[in-house]
Amino acid sequence: MSRTPFIAGNWKMHKTVDEAEQFIAGLLPRVSTADGVDVALCVPYTALAAMVDSTRGSRVEVYAQNMHFAEQGAYTGEVSAAMLAELDVHGVVLGHSERRELFAETDKALALKVPAALEAGLKVILCVGETEEERERGDMQRKLRHQIQEGLEKVPTERLGDVVIAYEPIWAIGTGLVATPEQAQEAVSFCRDLVADRSKEQAERTRILYGGSMKPDNAGELIALPDVDGGLIGGASLDPQPFSAIVAAAA
Repeated sequence: MSRTPFIAGNWKMHKTVDEAEQFIAGLLPRVSTADGVDVALCVPYTALAAMVDSTRGSRVEVYAQNMHFAEQGAYTGEVSAAMLAELDVHGVVLGHSERRELFAETDKALALKVPAALEAGLKVILCVGETEEERERGDMQRKLRHQIQEGLEKVPTERLGDVVIAYEPIWAIGTGLVATPEQAQEAVSFCRDLVADRSKEQAERTRILYGGSMKPDNAGELIALPDVDGGLIGGASLDPQPFSAIVAAAA
């Protein structure tokens, strides 16, 4: 099955609304002719409405960086899937390693968030990955199995292929280290096998991204791997030039 490459930029806690507007003005002309690739930006809550308006009619979709699983309630500081959908946000990235490590995001919470987002009409990127210590202990597969099985547990089988999985070797995020092509393919292929345990057909539909210091000079090699369908881009997504170069490599 042919899967459309997908490049998603994760801004994390960067860019005011004014800075976001300057970025998108520089990006849109650069990616307007990049056919055959889907593009998204995962932006802070404060910039969501502005970016949705500024990207209307373009190939760039806008994603939030988190959401709560409840429809509403006494959850100070949180936003619901319905609140995001009301803004015409296209999707949400869930379970990023920084959310897990710094803000105690659990697999149990993600098991509720993923189906809640899908039910609200949002696309989902589910992040998974192991630490350097876990990889050195030989626990990479155990960690990925737990995260993917829990995160997709309540997703109907026929919708498994709607969830994009982003494999993040945590030891390569923001460090400049990059998994070798062999390491990336091994891990991403294993992620696909875990989805195939429930449905081989849905596993073939599932797009799996590599996230971990992907840059213009290594993007082509990583995206060319048999099971890598694109990238979740951190630092290189903050500047239109390198981000558009990665989009071009995927296209």
